[in-house]
Amino acid sequence: MNSSEKNIPVHHLTSEKFQLSTLQTGHPENFNDIHRHNFFEIIWFSKVPENSRLELDFESHLLRNGQICIIAPGQVFNMRLQGEKGYVLAVTREIFKEVCAIESILTGGTAPFSLDPHSEKACTAIISLMEQEYKGASRIELLKTYLRAFCIIIAEQINLQDPLMKDRQRIQKLISLIEEHYTVHRDTGFYADKIKISSHHLNDIVRLSRATTIKKMVAQRLLLEAKRELSFGALTVKEIAFKLGFSDASYFSRFFKKHTGDNPDSFRSGKV
Repeated sequence: MNSSEKNIPVHHLTSEKFQLSTLQTGHPENFNDIHRHNFFEIIWFSKVPENSRLELDFESHLLRNGQICIIAPGQVFNMRLQGEKGYVLAVTREIFKEVCAIESILTGGTAPFSLDPHSEKACTAIISLMEQEYKGASRIELLKTYLRAFCIIIAEQINLQDPLMKDRQRIQKLISLIEEHYTVHRDTGFYADKIKISSHHLNDIVRLSRATTIKKMVAQRLLLEAKRELSFGALTVKEIAFKLGFSDASYFSRFFKKHTGDNPDSFRSGKV
């Protein structure tokens, strides 16, 4: 694990590109502080005690047996283990992007979700094969094949829940673009051009599927990052403003207060 004095602690993969452990025997530093990853982490909770919870980007989630959570790089994660059982997969960005084509997961992970019984049975078999290979020859190409199969099953679950797949794909692309460009580009036209549809059409899709607008999505992404830094980091308000692409701290403060009702310093002091 590496961390910067002025930033939220960031956990890194060091010696391996692919790690598999259990919640019973996994790395304790992943569950004893607020942190981010620079890799993808998949946690499969096979059995959890009553009132088991995790926090992901300011959202608290009550866990149930059999749920899966995928944490994307950059998300702020916090959980203290209380006897939970299951598997933990840590995978580099490069490997995960190679095997997983689900744009929404690549950009924002997933909150805890359950599989249907058939998919759960298939994923259990895949994890068993993966664990056997990891403890044996640990051939990275074979491990990637198992992970790809796992992601295909997850993708099918997502697709079954969303009949409006074309619009969903556009939303996923938009989320990815916002993640990449939100500190520099905040105008609707930029994102519509990248997706190759009109600004009006893209905003209609966003309104229907998310009850919001592109500008509001960009603003929410800026606010999320600002809250992360104000809550868990040690950057000054001025440093956060510049990091997020604001021309000066006063402009950032006005933006933050407009959307939250608090100025940045008040928000930070309320988190202490």
